[in-house]
Parts: sequence; structure tokens; C-alpha cells
Amino acid sequence: MNFIVNGYDFTDEKALERRMQARDAHMANIQIMREKGQILFAAAKLNENGDMCGSTMILEMASREEVDSYLSMEPYIEKKVWDKVEVIPCAVPPLFK
Repeated sequence: MNFIVNGYDFTDEKALERRMQARDAHMANIQIMREKGQILFAAAKLNENGDMCGSTMILEMASREEVDSYLSMEPYIEKKVWDKVEVIPCAVPPLFK
């Protein structure tokens, strides 16, 4: 199954600082997921100043439970970078896999 994961950063003064502190751990997880074929695409969202303020990922995982398991260990959640996360089931055509 495919899922879009949208993470929306907190908007306080320290939000970008927390993101940058957690970024290496986040990217290490993304690399592992990529090697396992669990992530098809990822991008940081930018605000009007060009600062990162959220994330979008398209995952390929067996179930919503597997997505939730990943999210329970996501550094951006653990380190209070993402304020809100939405998970949306989707269908990625074979052309993009």
C-alpha cells in the first residue's frame, strides 16, 4: 500500500533549530527506508522565507500499522519538530515505482 505522510512543523521560534538538530537522525532513517524500498519520494516543505517548515513523503508499506510503527520512532516526532502529521492512503502508479 502507498501512503502520503505530511508533517507540519511547530511554528514557535525554536522550531527550525529543533528541525536542524534532528535532521541527521531523520535522514538516516530515510536512507534505511529507501534501501528497504519503503519510501518512494520525500521533500521538505518551505515557507515564504525559504526555511524548511514541514515534510511530505510517499511511502510503500504493508499497512497503516506499519506506517504508525515508523512514525512512533520518527526523530521529527520524538524531538518535537512535527506538530501535526497526516497520513493519507494513496495509489502510486507502477510508472513511479
